Amino acid sequence: MADQAVRPSSVDAGYASPARWRTVDIVVTAVLGVAFGVVFWGWNLVAEVLSSPLDFFPPIKGLLNGVFLMPGVVAGLLVRRPGAAIFASTLAAAVSLFLGSPYGGIIVVYGLVQGAGAELGFLLTRYRTFGWGTAILAAVTAGLSTSILDLSLYYPVSQDYPFWAFTLPYTLTTVLSSVLLAGIVGLLLVRAMARTGALSSFAAGRTRV
Repeated sequence: MADQAVRPSSVDAGYASPARWRTVDIVVTAVLGVAFGVVFWGWNLVAEVLSSPLDFFPPIKGLLNGVFLMPGVVAGLLVRRPGAAIFASTLAAAVSLFLGSPYGGIIVVYGLVQGAGAELGFLLTRYRTFGWGTAILAAVTAGLSTSILDLSLYYPVSQDYPFWAFTLPYTLTTVLSSVLLAGIVGLLLVRAMARTGALSSFAAGRTRV
C-alpha cells in the first residue's frame, strides 16, 4: 500500500492506457495548436526583423527556429498521449497559414514533420517519463527534424558555404534553440500551468514532472 502512495515524479501515474484519448485531451491539444498558431503568426513578423542582423553568418539563423518547435513538445509534456505532438504542431502550422503565413502551404508540412520529430522523443521513452530528460530529448529530435527539412528544401550547397560549413552550425543552432525554448521553456510553461490548477484533469497537473 505504501508503494502505491509514493509514485515516481516523472511517471504518468494517472493514465491506465496512454493511447486512449479522452475528449479533454483532444480539446486541450486543439487549444494549444490554435494558440501556438497565433504565436507563429506573430513570430514570423519578429523573426523577419531579427533575421537581417544575422546575415553576416546565415547558419546561425537556426537560433530563430525554436519557437516553431514549441507546440509539439509542450503538447507532448502536457497531454501525454501518442500523437499529441503531431496534432498540436500540425494544427499550429495550419492556423498560422490561415492567419497569413509568408511561407505558404509548405508550412503545414513543416508542422507535421516538426511534430513527428518531437513525437519521436516521447516514443523513445515509451511515453513513460515527462521530466527534464524527456523534454530535452523531444526538443533535440524536433530540432533535428526541422534541420533536415530546411537543409533539404532551402539551403542547397553553395560555393560560399560548403555543405559541412553550413549544415553543422545550422543544425547545432536549431537544436540549441529548440532545447532552450521548446524543451526548457516548454516544461516550465507546463509546470506554471499546473501550479494554477488548470491542469487538474491531466497527470501533468497531479504529479511533479
